[in-house]
Amino acid sequence: NFYLDNMRKADAPEAVLNHYEGVGRFFRALFYYAKVRTFGAVPWYEKSIEATDQEALFKDRDNREYVCRKILADLDYACTYCSTAASYRNQASYIHRYVALALKARFCLYEGTMRKYHTLDPSTGRPWQSDESAMYLGECVKACEAIIGDGVYHLTDNAADRRTQYRAMFIESNATTAYANEIIWARNYDSELNVTHYMNSYFINQQYANYAFTRQFIDTYLMTDGTPFTSKYPDYDDLDLVAECTDRDYRLAQTIRTPGFTRDGGTTQWAPDVKFSKTGYQPIKWLTDDSSKDTNVAAIASDVPLIRYAEVLLAYAEAKAELGEMSEEVWDKTIKPLRERAGVDGTRPTKIDEYLQNAYYSTDDGNPKITDCDILEIRRERAIELLLEGRRYDDLMRWHLGGLLNKQWYGIYIGEVDKAYDLNNDGVNDVCVTDKAGSEPGVKYIVRNSERALEDGASGRLVYNLQRYFNEQRYVHPIPKTALDKNPDLGQNVAWK
Repeated sequence: NFYLDNMRKADAPEAVLNHYEGVGRFFRALFYYAKVRTFGAVPWYEKSIEATDQEALFKDRDNREYVCRKILADLDYACTYCSTAASYRNQASYIHRYVALALKARFCLYEGTMRKYHTLDPSTGRPWQSDESAMYLGECVKACEAIIGDGVYHLTDNAADRRTQYRAMFIESNATTAYANEIIWARNYDSELNVTHYMNSYFINQQYANYAFTRQFIDTYLMTDGTPFTSKYPDYDDLDLVAECTDRDYRLAQTIRTPGFTRDGGTTQWAPDVKFSKTGYQPIKWLTDDSSKDTNVAAIASDVPLIRYAEVLLAYAEAKAELGEMSEEVWDKTIKPLRERAGVDGTRPTKIDEYLQNAYYSTDDGNPKITDCDILEIRRERAIELLLEGRRYDDLMRWHLGGLLNKQWYGIYIGEVDKAYDLNNDGVNDVCVTDKAGSEPGVKYIVRNSERALEDGASGRLVYNLQRYFNEQRYVHPIPKTALDKNPDLGQNVAWK
């Protein structure tokens, strides 16, 4: 706000000033978008606040509808006045019109579906003041059409590279140049400037997050012929890792460690590390191929995409489907090319995938039951394509699917206890579930206990037990006590009172 209050004092052409006002309003919108997702209603400020302005400093919260309209107004300004000139697009971290349009699409999709799938405002517990779901979804469509229509961006797809090109975007040191056609906005890292990260360590070392996917999610990856994996194999949960990774969507092998995964340009296979990845489905999407960078002091300069053209296509498809405007034409320019670059038949399904519907949208979990085949498939595609890019939690919140966080976590299939298994078929045993630790070199032993066991006792899927609790109040966070102590007029979100 201080910047926006003062930036027009600069001696610059009107078009340049308009662009940079758009940049400032973009970042204000980004800031408030995060606040709304977290707390719901918040105080809106569009001028800098003087330290003596007691009225402004201690005001109450503005309602969510008002704040969201202000966010939309800021984004509309940025979409109108931010430039598309090459000078504003020669660094992927810069803000330009397409970045603003993409953020507008993301925000409007979020708020439009939030209003559709939540009958009550989670801040107040009361019905929304006005039904604006269709308005926000329509604005999402307009933003996506503006990006698609200009033709500046397109999917990276070389048929010969389909088994590697998806993951390559996330481990490329110069991705913002190599994939400038797809990456709209990114964090640009540079070893020479000493601007680096140590992403590898997060996906290798146990002291960090221990990232792992559930069997239920892995089951949603399609076969390359476009059919659901769970309809292809009636005993799908009894397949070992080698069998369940055969003839699947190419993104699966570019997202987790599957048979054949190697690093450092060598032939040594890296099996899933079940000590790190508790379910056995261990991510590789952001893991570079240089294993010498696996420590928490290694300097890695791979760029980090923040918004990709793929997300624009997914947002467009979802908004059109939610508005009841999905068509073969929309499918063919959004979901079909995403699947085809992953080696999957992109034909539009006409039959509900009952596994997907029952596993994620069962009314037994208190979730909205989805009976629209297009919406189900778009959500499948969105989950797989944008995995580990920071979108999934927000998606579950806006779709009113927080109850999924309470579900039991299942992992890879283990045929029997006290037997070592070769997970990736390289001739070397990798894991053994047992009641006592063993000593076979290279084998990671899982001792059965209250945290980790097998589904049927002596065999079955790995069961990973965690204490998790999600209920309706958690769709927004509570207003922190420290904030309420300073300003009681903020008030608490209704379910947290």
